[in-house]
Amino acid sequence: MEAQKLQIQEEINILVGQLTGDMMNDMELKDQIHNLQMKLDGVRPMDSMIECEGCGS
Repeated sequence: MEAQKLQIQEEINILVGQLTGDMMNDMELKDQIHNLQMKLDGVRPMDSMIECEGCGS
């Protein structure tokens, strides 16, 4: 489990490194980062059938 968390964090770090500062270009990257962060924090991504406890979606 810890190895999986490290892998997710590494994916987040790579995506953060690709951010340009241009909101329009970064929207997809930020969405991917958010979904990975939710997995890391133990909440479900938006495309899940289970409601997110963290944000109440």
